[in-house]
Amino acid sequence: MSQTLLEQLRAMTVVVADTGDFQAIRSYKPRDATTNPSLIAAAAQMPEYQDVVDETLLMARQKLGQTASRQAVVAEAFDRLAITFGLRILEIIPGRVSTEVDARLSWDTEGTIAKAREIIGQYQAAGIGRERVLIKIASTWEGIRAAERLEAEGIHCNLTLLFGLHQAIAAADAGVTLISPFVGRILDWYKKETGRDYAPVEDPGVQSVTQIYQYYKKFGYRTEVMGASFRNSGEITELAGCDLLTIAPALLKELDGATGPLERKLDPDRAAEAKLDRLTVDKDTFDRMHAENRMASDKLAEGIQGFTKALENTEALLGRRLLQLESDTTLEQSTGDLFQVFDVNGDGYLTREEWLGTDAVFDAMDADHDGRISLAELRSGLGALIHLAQVT
Repeated sequence: MSQTLLEQLRAMTVVVADTGDFQAIRSYKPRDATTNPSLIAAAAQMPEYQDVVDETLLMARQKLGQTASRQAVVAEAFDRLAITFGLRILEIIPGRVSTEVDARLSWDTEGTIAKAREIIGQYQAAGIGRERVLIKIASTWEGIRAAERLEAEGIHCNLTLLFGLHQAIAAADAGVTLISPFVGRILDWYKKETGRDYAPVEDPGVQSVTQIYQYYKKFGYRTEVMGASFRNSGEITELAGCDLLTIAPALLKELDGATGPLERKLDPDRAAEAKLDRLTVDKDTFDRMHAENRMASDKLAEGIQGFTKALENTEALLGRRLLQLESDTTLEQSTGDLFQVFDVNGDGYLTREEWLGTDAVFDAMDADHDGRISLAELRSGLGALIHLAQVT
């Protein structure tokens, strides 16, 4: 039986899962996995991962105490949520997980370093070594400088939102572990700019990653290249042989269902023969090249804005869920107290004689129509009334 494209790809490239969906990761068995604020926000809203959100909120409440404000608990849980997902992912995969620093720190070197140390500290407290975590940082000049210092401390970094050669060279010169050039987002920009479609071989995103890969291999950089943000499987097959490719579940499924020969397109020996000039990228050069590259300027700013919006959405989600959880807990406690007041004879049921409300409410609470109300029926009935009041 012939091998699938995914099986052939694994023989020449490390396949990484670009998702926070545990089930998808189990299905495709990648070595590594990447997450970002948008993926975490999407996963946090999936019913099957409600327990992850709830666990994170309850741990935050426990850490801060019952007197802490909900705002403080949400802030603590927000910082913890991506790590909670990361820890669950690391139970499935043998390799590394990438966890992203708050995008709102993208132009703040010191803030990025502090947050990265905090993230690594939480992983280490959970028994995870630094070698299994990549800290994702936006490829701004300030982010690259933060990554340089973190790498010197043994904290490995993944420079994300990378769209230009200037960012790639600066990151490699800083000694970062890995970069993530965004193939599909580059394609998006050019399609919008030109109004035309591109075949995979001429795809501007594919060409950008190919150029970066060749540059790194030509000049002996150890920084790994991980193509990311794919729009179609053709982009992936055109980059077969890249160090790593992080691929969304839908495209993993497509590759796993397709057969035919897969040619290696990127090869370190061939790249070493490429005719390229070595560039020195200091801050002035970085700023100049970034300003001249309108696509990179647009997409970096847009990416940071998008991740910031995803973070804000996640904060709002956590706030709503914490309110619900604590309202449910308060309702449970209050209902128990109320039940004890009504249950005069202490037999665990409220009879019509013990009930001080109207007959209509008693009949509505008496779900099994046995002429008495249990504690569970009282809680269910009051919970339904409160929910009805909230939505009407």
